[in-house]
Amino acid sequence: MARTIQSLERAAAMLRLLAGGERRLGLSDIASALGLAKGTAHGILRTLQQEGFVEQDAASGRYQLGAELLRLGNSYLDVHELRARALVWADDLARSSGESVYLGVLHQQGVLIVHHVFRPDDSRQVLEVGAMQPLHSTALGKVLSAYDPVAHSEAAEGERKPFTPRTVTDLEEFEKVLDLTRARGWGADVEETWEGVASVAAPIHDRRRMPVGAVGVTGAVERVCVAGELRSELVAAVRDYARAISRDLGASRF
Repeated sequence: MARTIQSLERAAAMLRLLAGGERRLGLSDIASALGLAKGTAHGILRTLQQEGFVEQDAASGRYQLGAELLRLGNSYLDVHELRARALVWADDLARSSGESVYLGVLHQQGVLIVHHVFRPDDSRQVLEVGAMQPLHSTALGKVLSAYDPVAHSEAAEGERKPFTPRTVTDLEEFEKVLDLTRARGWGADVEETWEGVASVAAPIHDRRRMPVGAVGVTGAVERVCVAGELRSELVAAVRDYARAISRDLGASRF
């Protein structure tokens, strides 16, 4: 059995303790409940406080859960709500387009694939849920970079690796690509990340009209494009499904 890290176990137990029972607890209460020396408990609390996971009331000196946990919790719920709302729509988009469908969200410096629907044929395919895609070259990444300020900063300030001769790496040119993406409401990747592969994606917004993800279709260039351009009916379908998912998330205008 793999060994566990005792300090992390104690920190997790401390957070669970603060999450239940009384709203605020003193150092002595926490140390006693967990069977820890006061010095040990205080060291863990101080670290959690520095990370924003715990807050200390200035007047009473008691501890409570911090705002950072709320932010992380909302992020978890947002991603799972997004995926839950998109399931049926993504299946329908794969059937109507005949291509693979991906749902992506911003994660660290890239796009995290949170849902993947296989191309509806008998070909052998690999599930890519949990995979990371670059922000600067993929259709999903360009959409997130165009609409999400945090994603934009990550893409603009990070390394823009040239995956193919078509990859846009120059910052000025990349900004022009994002301007075009915002102007037309969708992003494209025609052999910029993988040779022979093209994608189109559109943004998904929540009830606050904030960009929470992107949905896209990916396939072989010869099927997805006509004369080097993405098929207009495929672009329209992706945009329609992105709007449908956004409506399910409570967005009224986007």
